[in-house]
Amino acid sequence: MKIAIGCDHGGVAIKPAVIEVLKSKNIEIVDKGCFDESSVDYPDYALSVAQAVATGEADKGIILCGTGIGISIAANKVKGIRAAVCHDLFTAEMCARHNDANILSMGGRIVSSELAADMTRVWLDTPFDGGRHTARVGKITDIENKYFK
Repeated sequence: MKIAIGCDHGGVAIKPAVIEVLKSKNIEIVDKGCFDESSVDYPDYALSVAQAVATGEADKGIILCGTGIGISIAANKVKGIRAAVCHDLFTAEMCARHNDANILSMGGRIVSSELAADMTRVWLDTPFDGGRHTARVGKITDIENKYFK
């Protein structure tokens, strides 16, 4: 498996903990930046990770900003992306289980490094349930196909 990761200055503090989880699972990492706390624009990193996932350069992605909100909004503008903002283990599990989220989004000002690591593990280890959720995810794709020209 290959995971693209990207963050702005608000997410850089939790990025090392997430990368450690990926390394411990022998997951190939495509690091799209940023690498320090210098102020940068989160849409640039959201786009880079989302494009990597949408084109198949990476299987999934992880994006980090101060809250996880702005970067997820930007990532979700890319067709085929289902980026979910998570802030606890339950939301990390459910976005994988019910929404087949292909990008996990977290906030460095919201969650600790330890929680970010645990959420990453849960998200990676939780399979998509399929079943009735497949049709619901399909409806998301239908919306994309209608409005993303």
